[in-house]
Amino acid sequence: SRASNLLMIGFLHFPSTVGYAGVALLVGAESAGVPVPGETSLIAGAVLASQGHLSLPLVIALAAGSAIVGDNVGYVIGRRGGHWLLTRPGRWQRSRTHLLERGEVFFARHGAKAVFLGRWVPWLRITAAWLAGANRMPWPRFLLWNALGGVGWAISVGVAAYFLGKAAAAVLGAAGLALL
Repeated sequence: SRASNLLMIGFLHFPSTVGYAGVALLVGAESAGVPVPGETSLIAGAVLASQGHLSLPLVIALAAGSAIVGDNVGYVIGRRGGHWLLTRPGRWQRSRTHLLERGEVFFARHGAKAVFLGRWVPWLRITAAWLAGANRMPWPRFLLWNALGGVGWAISVGVAAYFLGKAAAAVLGAAGLALL
């Protein structure tokens, strides 16, 4: 539609620092547990890089760094408040306590895999750090697997979006020439 074309044209005229800041803020907030479009901002940044508006290495570096920092904020929140929230008296206390006990066993056995692979799963990407903190996963172990997952996720999603953006531009360009 005309409105979406105008919006995209307007977005392309923003200074690149706005694009970089948007990627960093949205990825970091999503990783800390806020349900915002962090992965979508990484994809948009990579597509804009494929069109020459942003630098792909910088988009990937910002996404990876923001994911790692955001996850560590989420871990601290879960470590300090998650355990209390799940064990406090009230409705469903027994179920919450049971969930916490099962979570501690799960994170002791599979926490590294959950933190690493959770980067690629939408709702787990938002909650994995909180759950790791609430379930007392050792922080050095969390940090290692979180960093590996954050870097791997930013590279794989960023590079895929970059090449898909290039391919889409080529297809749209060819279709435009054919229609002309």
